[in-house]
Amino acid sequence: MAVLRQYLSVAALVHALIGVALFFVSFFAATGLQVHGRGLSDGVVVPALVFAAMTWISTLVLRLSKVQGSERFAPVAWRALGAATLGTVLTYFALYLVPSGKSYHPVLFEAGVIAFFILVVLQSPLVSRREALTKRVLVLGAGDEAVAVEEALKEFRHGNHVVIGFVPLDGRPTTAPAHRLVMAREPLHDLVRRLRVNEIVVAVKDHRGGALPMEDLLECRLAGIRVHAIENIYERLRGRVPIESVKASWLIYGDGFRQNWLRNFEKRSVDVVASLVLLTLAIPVLVVTAIAIFLESGRPILYKQDRVGRGGRSFVIWKLRSMRTDAEADGKARWAQAGDTRITRVGRFIRKTRIDELPQLLNVLRGDMSLIGPRPERQTFVDQLATEIPFYNARHSVKPGLTGWAQVRYYYGASSEDAKRKLEYDLYYVKNHTLLLDIIILVETIRVVLRGEGAR
Repeated sequence: MAVLRQYLSVAALVHALIGVALFFVSFFAATGLQVHGRGLSDGVVVPALVFAAMTWISTLVLRLSKVQGSERFAPVAWRALGAATLGTVLTYFALYLVPSGKSYHPVLFEAGVIAFFILVVLQSPLVSRREALTKRVLVLGAGDEAVAVEEALKEFRHGNHVVIGFVPLDGRPTTAPAHRLVMAREPLHDLVRRLRVNEIVVAVKDHRGGALPMEDLLECRLAGIRVHAIENIYERLRGRVPIESVKASWLIYGDGFRQNWLRNFEKRSVDVVASLVLLTLAIPVLVVTAIAIFLESGRPILYKQDRVGRGGRSFVIWKLRSMRTDAEADGKARWAQAGDTRITRVGRFIRKTRIDELPQLLNVLRGDMSLIGPRPERQTFVDQLATEIPFYNARHSVKPGLTGWAQVRYYYGASSEDAKRKLEYDLYYVKNHTLLLDIIILVETIRVVLRGEGAR
């Protein structure tokens, strides 16, 4: 199902609601364990909601909601302990913002312990498999695209999808295993009913030639069976728009690409408030980092570059210098590589922690950038990539961001092929950006920064 244009499985939504409800109850249980906590039950609802929200956010940061059934118990238990601890710490500070919130600090330890056991139970195979909510998928087509669809379904950890077979089509190649083929000796809608199919995926790129049973597909759709094109299933499951299979007509006639005054106002308001708060909090970090850069390699402390923004317009971006002053002495632009020798010791640390990006909050305040959006590239790379990759300039239809969907999903790009993969995630963001997706990206960014993923 889609919630504010973000694809969530019913199983994942139910799992999340159960988790939040149990965390909420655990806070109430913890107040009962405090024999000396008189009056703690008064006004406990808001603190309990804060604890439930912070603990669930912590599970997202540590990707505990994406645990696979094959993982061993010990790593899962450690991540559950980390999530419960982080949720407890975040709640401790958040309660300062709640009236009488400080009076609930004594119950946080007990609430965290209960939350830990809840997380372990929620990730147990008995609960996390959610067999009753499994969706049975029939793939129409048996070629390479069909096989790739099954792989995508296996990677999709937010829901239980089971491919029950592939229906070969006349005149189309067959590469799926023979024992997985479903020979349609009856009308498709009868086959779907007999196999108790919930969804059909049409896994062919070219629909011309009359191979598709359009009348049967229409009858299935009218009977309530969801029918997906291969482009939609990739967008839904992998959070990206596949460049190889997408057509301009699909982008033109499809939904999404929301650009209106309300969304722009909402996004700009969040940008201004968040950048002011973050800049204020970052001042001590910026001062210490500036001193460290100066002591190691002198001036300049800041590094500026021309980048391409919304509508293809250029603007100047500011970063804390992380490379030697002669990094591009020959004037040629180069992508940073793994183990790049041009990066200083201080630079290696601030790139890994993303501290070098903090001055770009000024760009956000000025309106050149947004907090969330595709990362801005240099004009040299834009000119090169626009000739090599279809739809590349579509990413310039929104403001570039300090962080983005591609940054938390694909991490660092250092080649044209990497840029192509990142564009698929950028197109997904451009097509589906909402406040909810921005919040998801911010949570994922916290996880990426804490784990030092993707930096070079």
